[in-house]
Amino acid sequence: MYLLAEHQSSTDPLMAFRMLRYVTRIWDRYLEEHPRTRRLPAVIPLVVHHGRGRWASPVQLLDLIDLTPAARADMEAYLPRFGYLLDDLAGTDGAQLRNRELTPPALITLLLLKTAPGNPRIPAELRSWADQLRAVLDQADGGEAFIALLTYIELVSEAPASELRDLAASLGPDAEEAYMTTAEMLRTEGRAEGRAEALVEMLTVKFGPLPKSVPNTVHAASIDQIKAWAARAVTAETLDQVFS
Repeated sequence: MYLLAEHQSSTDPLMAFRMLRYVTRIWDRYLEEHPRTRRLPAVIPLVVHHGRGRWASPVQLLDLIDLTPAARADMEAYLPRFGYLLDDLAGTDGAQLRNRELTPPALITLLLLKTAPGNPRIPAELRSWADQLRAVLDQADGGEAFIALLTYIELVSEAPASELRDLAASLGPDAEEAYMTTAEMLRTEGRAEGRAEALVEMLTVKFGPLPKSVPNTVHAASIDQIKAWAARAVTAETLDQVFS
């Protein structure tokens, strides 16, 4: 069974079709690896929307097919009903997030996707989540997960460096050390170049040595593209998922 998770900062009217294409790519790869199979694995599609406005696009492919109501009624049995799960963070407040039964890294990831982009007050807002941030650090490989979260904040927010460092220091020496592995690089290299370097560092920490093409691709990208890749990198399990 696969979980296909896609992050969206804006509404895409054709999202249902896009998700179907991603699902068929997973099945194509599965068939290449299992040429004798006669069955396909389950793929659960999930869209996590973290834009400012509510999601307004159809969540079912059938609603994208251009037919009159009468024609649809006649043909519906032969048309694809593919749909996807939607987690619309724009309609979820902090209390509702905290009540979700999620691991600390997953919970903080959703919180940052919802609140960090362009937010200069994110360090202050995260202080009420100190218990969850500390829980991230205390898990196995928690340092790497925390570095990924800090790097995302650095890449997408407008938080003052001093406030973010104070937040990390308040969580303990290991948190402050994690901050230092990313923040100084970003601040000294210049805004665009620094963001690229921070993302490359984040990917290296998470996935190990990178192919030579990856740093070249990141450094040639726009800031908006780097932000999008950073959002995917927080939860991605492979490099392919970051750059797909």
